[in-house]
Formats: sequence, C-alpha cells, structure tokens
Amino acid sequence: MTSNADFGTFGRFTETPTTEMPEDMKQAFDFTVKVRGLVPGPHKIWLANPRLSRTIVPTGAYYQTDSTLTKAEIEIATNVINGHWRAAYANYEHEKIGVEQGHLAPEQAAALIAGLPTAFDDPRRQVVYELACTLAEARHVPLGLYHRARDLLGDAGIVDVTTLMGWFTAVSLTLMAYDVPSDATGLDQ
Repeated sequence: MTSNADFGTFGRFTETPTTEMPEDMKQAFDFTVKVRGLVPGPHKIWLANPRLSRTIVPTGAYYQTDSTLTKAEIEIATNVINGHWRAAYANYEHEKIGVEQGHLAPEQAAALIAGLPTAFDDPRRQVVYELACTLAEARHVPLGLYHRARDLLGDAGIVDVTTLMGWFTAVSLTLMAYDVPSDATGLDQ
C-alpha cells in the first residue's frame, strides 16, 4: 500500500525549487528553458542528473523544430510507443497534443494508444504507423515495409522514427519509474 509520503511534486519525484537548486542543476534547468521554452514532463525528473539532462534536451528539441517528420507523423509514432509502455502521463499528454493540435482524429489517437488498428489516408503517415507498430511489438521489419518506408521517408526519416521511439521509450520509462499520473503538473517554475 502506498501513502502520500510516497509521492512528491511530480508523481513520486520531488522537484527542487529553482531557488534551492545546486548550480549544475540550475544551469541544466536554464538550458532546458532556453532550448525548449519550458521544462516539460520528464525533463523535470531528468534535472536530477544535470549532465544527462543537458545532453538529452537537444534531442527532444530536434523533434520540435528540425525533424524530417511532420508533426502528425511524430504524434503517430509517439502515441504508438507511449501506448506500448502504458505511461499514463505520456499517453494523456500526447493524445491531447495529437488531437488538439489537429494532427490526429480522436479515434486515431485512441487506437494508437490502445494498440488497435487504424489507418491514414496519407501514405507517409500510414508507413510511419506501420513501422512504429512493427517496432513497438519487437517484430522484424519486413522487406516490403522497409522499401515503402525508405521510398516515402528516406533513410533520414526511418532514423527519425526509430530514434523518436527510443526517445519516447526513455520518456515513458522515466515517467513510469516515478509513477507520474496523467494529471500531474509539478511545480510552477
């Protein structure tokens, strides 16, 4: 049985107020704000390891601004892998992002998270969906799917999908380790 003593400010994690952060953590916090504009979800936790935080922040920022994938394609792969890991906070946030920003229809977002079949009219979105589902289930990517993905996304796009899924695996596992609920907000800083 858990008690309230088992929970901090963001799931089980207790954030350090910015006014009390050691210098290296404050630098990592400031770097995250500079690069991302805020300190989102798992970044709150990653600040506990400032050196890691400073190295991982640019990867997330890359998917916000420089990826070869569209925002819709990013949300497809993100919702597939978050659904696979069943991380409450990540699922809630990215279902909302996908739908509210118009990248996914509500029924598509729900299917992606639940592991149910769905389809996309756009061939690139469809191949991202199929590739992400295959990889999330630790299946071998068949040659036909690989050729379609390479033709539609190029090698850079395939690398973007696979690395994005690895990134959100780290996100999901971090959030799960700290039992972050879907409605967590953390400190306002």
